[in-house]
Order: sequence, then C-alpha cells, then structure tokens
Amino acid sequence: MFLSSVGFSIVIMSIWPYLQKIDHTADTRFLGWVIASFSLGQMVASPMFGWWSNYRPRKEPLIISLFISVAANCLYAYVHVPASHNKYYMLVARGLVGFGAGNVAVIRAYIAGATCLHERTSAMANTSAFQALGFILGPVFQTCFAILGEKGVTWETIQLQINMYTAPALLGAFLGFLNIILIIVILREHRVDDTGRQCTSINNEEVRRDDIQIPQINIDQVAVVTTNVLFFVILFIFALFETILTPLTMDMYAWTAVQAVLYDGIILAALGIEAVLVFIGIKSLAKFFSL
Repeated sequence: MFLSSVGFSIVIMSIWPYLQKIDHTADTRFLGWVIASFSLGQMVASPMFGWWSNYRPRKEPLIISLFISVAANCLYAYVHVPASHNKYYMLVARGLVGFGAGNVAVIRAYIAGATCLHERTSAMANTSAFQALGFILGPVFQTCFAILGEKGVTWETIQLQINMYTAPALLGAFLGFLNIILIIVILREHRVDDTGRQCTSINNEEVRRDDIQIPQINIDQVAVVTTNVLFFVILFIFALFETILTPLTMDMYAWTAVQAVLYDGIILAALGIEAVLVFIGIKSLAKFFSL
C-alpha cells in the first residue's frame, strides 16, 4: 500500500506543467479528464481484481496489476515522443496507472481476511497510515526531482528525457517492480476467522459448506452507508484538490513550473503528515470506544 501510494502521488504536482509542455493544445478542462482517468481506471479494475481474488490466489491480481502500473509509468515518461496527440497518450497512461491501482481492493480484502475481529480496526488504520505516508513521500520525492529542471538530461539511444516530470514516473515504475519482487518472495496466503482461528482459504480450494461456520450477526446498514458516503466525500475533495492546486497556484502567485512543483509538493506533504496523525488518533479512539 505504501509503495503503491508513492507511485501514485509522486507525479500529482507536475501533471499540469508536463501536460502543457508536451501538448500546447491542452487546457485545464483536459487536465480534469487526465486526473479523472486515474479514478475511472481504478473504478473499472477494482471489482475485476476483487472477483479474481475470490477464485484465485491473491498474488495473481496483485502482480498483474503492478505490471500494468510499471508499464503505465514507463508510458508516462515517453508521452513526449509522439509527434502529435501527446495529451491523449498521457490520458491513457494515467488511466492505466489507475487501472493498476485497482489492487487496493485486493489489499484491503487480504487484511480483512487475515485478521481477527479485535485486530481488524488497528490493522486497517495501520494500512491507511502507510497509504497516507506514501502520499507524503511521493510529493517529497517530486520536490527533490525539481532540481533536474524542465530540460534535465536526454538519453538519446532510447529517446528518454530524464527531467523533473519523467524522473518521478520512472521512480514509480521502479517501486512497482520492487513491489512485485516483495509480493513473490514474502506474501503468503493467510486466512483466519473473526476469533483468530486458522481457517481454510476460499481461494483455489474446494471447501465443504459444513466446515464453514458463518457467524449470525446483524449488519448495521446505516453505519455501512454512512461510512461509504464519508469515504466518497473525502475522495471527492482530494480529487478536486489535486486537480486545481497546481494551475491555481501558478495563476494566483505567478509561480513557474519548477516553483509550483516544489511548493505544492511541500503543501501536499504537510497535509499528508496531518492525515497520518489522524490515523494514529483513530486507533486510540477505536480502542477507547470498543471498551
């Protein structure tokens, strides 16, 4: 979750100036579509990867999704190469990155199935904290790459420009590849029931219904709907913020592309630190109210 978040947030602040550089016909309306393509790709991929993980080992959708993310980040680094329609290549690249990010559903499902009831809130809070920490360090890495400038250096043999726009995407691709190795080497299928007892995995194996004891509980539908609405509102605000922040600050404060990437990265990092503190507080509050 941490590495995936870094791969996502590492290019947020530079999308707008990069889009302007590769295609002068792109405007802020098209920027909205580029940002939205990530969410659209994730929305399409999440149920697909979730369905896949129900019937096959969870390693499979995780690895495939990460391969897609690696390829999409490499495409993002090369969108300047085509002679025309560059903005549409960026649109596709961000959409594919979002498609790869659909593995978040698999990650949360794995955690829910690998923890007992009293561990789950804490585990989910830890996961969200590391996700927020990834959002913090992503813009920080982006800020560090600002020293490369818009020109950077060019590797003529493979037509690769390494500058403050492409270097973060290449780092994101490297982190995705590292993530694949970690999943192959470290991740193991693990499933327990709500009491913490080891149980047979529903993936890959035929299980007898008689061996599965499903606890009879009443789900608080109002709480479920309220939680989903709150999650939607939070993501709605975040999507709005990431879309308008860079063009807004460049227009209001006359910042150059380098300044916008640097200062907006610092702003987003500060907000990420605040989010981590909130997640830490949630863990303590959850334990207090569960007593």
